[in-house]
Amino acid sequence: MKSICVFCGSSWGRRKEYENAAIALSQEIARRGYRLVYGGSSVGLMGACADAALAAGGEVVGILPHSLKRKEIDHAGLTELHVVDSMHERKAKMVEVSDGFISLPGGAGTMDEMFEVWTWAMLGWHNKPSALMNVEGYYDDLIRFLDKTSQEDFVKQPHRDMLIVDTDASSLLDQMEAYKAPENIAKWIQKESQM
Repeated sequence: MKSICVFCGSSWGRRKEYENAAIALSQEIARRGYRLVYGGSSVGLMGACADAALAAGGEVVGILPHSLKRKEIDHAGLTELHVVDSMHERKAKMVEVSDGFISLPGGAGTMDEMFEVWTWAMLGWHNKPSALMNVEGYYDDLIRFLDKTSQEDFVKQPHRDMLIVDTDASSLLDQMEAYKAPENIAKWIQKESQM
């Protein structure tokens, strides 16, 4: 892996622990020599991630739609900032330039990004790991729901198992580094690339 994409809120949330986790994760990404890819904003947890990775000597790539550039304050100190036309183009660019995806606490936008890249992996469109960093139990209810989708046969268990969940930045990145896509997906991707 060379680049890790972090999805998270442009707000701070109610707990200081969310900011602390964003900082710890971003510092660990930089310490391991990975580029941080994220939504390009200077506010909320997004800004905390960028600031922490930059302060730790890391490279940070922001990807921000024009419409949000007008509404949010784009981060002026990034290694690279890509301004795109739509949210869909933003996600496609994030997938293109990233080797793995981590979701910190966030709202509907964070969930949209996480679910889309995980679904693309289930469909065999990429074989990159996706993870939830479950800070202070933020994702506990979602994890229970995802387990139920598998128990009720709407999501195959190997696909459910693709989504890594941890509370610790270092442990989470260790699991991402060791990640191997389910064999059927890896074979499908290889077959598609040969066509």
